[in-house]
Amino acid sequence: MLGATRTYTVLFTGGAERDLVSIYEYIAEADSLASADHVLNRLQEVTDSLSQFPERGRYPKELIALGIREYRQASFKPYRVIYRITGTRVIIYLIADGRRDMQSLLARRLLGA
Repeated sequence: MLGATRTYTVLFTGGAERDLVSIYEYIAEADSLASADHVLNRLQEVTDSLSQFPERGRYPKELIALGIREYRQASFKPYRVIYRITGTRVIIYLIADGRRDMQSLLARRLLGA
């Protein structure tokens, strides 16, 4: 079928799920429940869109500098969603505020450093 899109299954690691909870709780406390809901909804839209178009994400510059091209990222600024495409699955490993020290965060979470 011409123009048919492949559908991917989007999965979250335990760490990515904890990231979402932490982001939500922080915004709810620092700002408001409405703001926390808005950010959570937008991040959900980003992750949902990966089921149709995971290749659209670019490679994180911090990993490219290390020669690693197996992870990609999508974003709802300033938040970055780091994921990997494996067959017909998209595995989300990390959701974080991009203003953090991403080099260290990625090394700890993805590389076990």
